[in-house]
Amino acid sequence: MDINNIMQQAKSMQEKMAKIQEDLSKKTLTGSAGGGMVEVTINGQGEILGISIEKVVIDPSEAEMLQDLVVAATNDALRRAKDLSQKEMGALTGGMNIPGLDSIMRP
Repeated sequence: MDINNIMQQAKSMQEKMAKIQEDLSKKTLTGSAGGGMVEVTINGQGEILGISIEKVVIDPSEAEMLQDLVVAATNDALRRAKDLSQKEMGALTGGMNIPGLDSIMRP
């Protein structure tokens, strides 16, 4: 076993992971709720970029429903970001489950 080769492979994987994280920050995903009446746009790292709310659901007497829709749309967008992150990392790791790697890429 060549330790230099292992270290070189580890460095290469680290560089590829950094590139994937950079690429993820440039990708956008949109989660929606209420049939698209509320949409949350995030980047691949889980940062919220914007929220769009149809005026028809902005009713002061229905504030709780709107809050629920925003939460649902945000969670939908975050699930999409997590799926994208896992897909991108799966391409790097060949589908291997590497302990701790999931927490690094979790949005």
